[in-house]
Amino acid sequence: MDFEYSEKVQGLQKQLGGFMDEHIYPAEENYREYMATTENPWITPPIIEELKPKAQAAGLWNLFLPKAHSGGDALTNLEYAPLAEIMGRVLWASEVFNCQAPDSGNMETLLMYGSDEQKNAWLTPLLEGKIRSGFAMTEPNKASSDATNISCSIVREGEDYVVNGRKWYTTGAMRENCDILIVMGKTDPDNTNRHKQQSMILVPKKTKGVTIVRSVKTFGFDDAPYGEAEIEFENVRVPASNILLGEGRGFEIAQGRLGPGRIHHCMRLIGCAQRALELACKRVESRSTFGKKLSQHQSVREDIAIAFCNIEQARLLTLMAAERMDKYGNKVARDLIAAIKITAPRMACQVIDDAIQMHGGAGLTEDFCLAEAYNYARQIRLADGPDQVHMMSLGKQIIQRFAEAD
Repeated sequence: MDFEYSEKVQGLQKQLGGFMDEHIYPAEENYREYMATTENPWITPPIIEELKPKAQAAGLWNLFLPKAHSGGDALTNLEYAPLAEIMGRVLWASEVFNCQAPDSGNMETLLMYGSDEQKNAWLTPLLEGKIRSGFAMTEPNKASSDATNISCSIVREGEDYVVNGRKWYTTGAMRENCDILIVMGKTDPDNTNRHKQQSMILVPKKTKGVTIVRSVKTFGFDDAPYGEAEIEFENVRVPASNILLGEGRGFEIAQGRLGPGRIHHCMRLIGCAQRALELACKRVESRSTFGKKLSQHQSVREDIAIAFCNIEQARLLTLMAAERMDKYGNKVARDLIAAIKITAPRMACQVIDDAIQMHGGAGLTEDFCLAEAYNYARQIRLADGPDQVHMMSLGKQIIQRFAEAD
């Protein structure tokens, strides 16, 4: 593996870092004040809308698009990784570049599996940043860590499908400009192959029978302006042409979508952790206890050193996974994808938690980005498959690999 980024990537890192320095970091206070005072937190903050055209003009738009499917000058996973890390230093920054979850994953899904009609209706406006989307998979009444448990029904009736069920943690669905939902449910619940029971279907959010039950908060954060919606689907009727790829293809689509999505989250979390470490270093140099700077205490130095080591390890593992995905595809890279999905969120939780501790009570407040960053890291230990599921899968792969070796 070549540890040196290409000239192309180094140029993009410099350009993106400069944009962050000039536009994103100075806008953080503006963003916080707006979100604290707005009457409707589900409208995209004006500062984001103001910065989007600047990002487009700079050529820093849709950077996530996979080279394998969009071609041209698109970036590989390995090339995109350090850029996602830079964007991850500020939780809302990715949207400025139209690279935010779940829209990036939904755009990839439509790009890979959508019909021409579906692409024209939904992919094009998503790529242009004109609308937003949601991904409705997890259910509140089922142990969704086993996705075969999903019970939302999708039933064919003539030229339509009728959707019934309840979903939650549908990121982005609280937004007023969320126009389309990708919903996973069962079209063939009696199929003996449990992985052929599910399908995915496109449901416009404003369809009759789609009801936003509530915004689900995590650790008290409402994740505005994106939101984690709980949604009721009651006799929701959509055209049969809204099915993605065909009945029984839901798991196939999920694996194609979640592989890159998992690694994108890990890339952003490394950026979160790196920034937390940098803030901690500045904090411990500026504060004193018991007659000396915090930075002079042995326990503080040890925590800083361990955080540095853990971030570097996670970064290298992420880059290794990205390279394998590029060379051999997601299926071959599934062991490293699982490994980084286990490693990066846990690493980020620990690094950010230690940074909070070094900030004292201030680390728990909205005066710093740390509390919300920890909330994000803790969510990702569950999102796109809990740690335990990835450990179970990875452990099985490793046992088979070495037990069967000569």
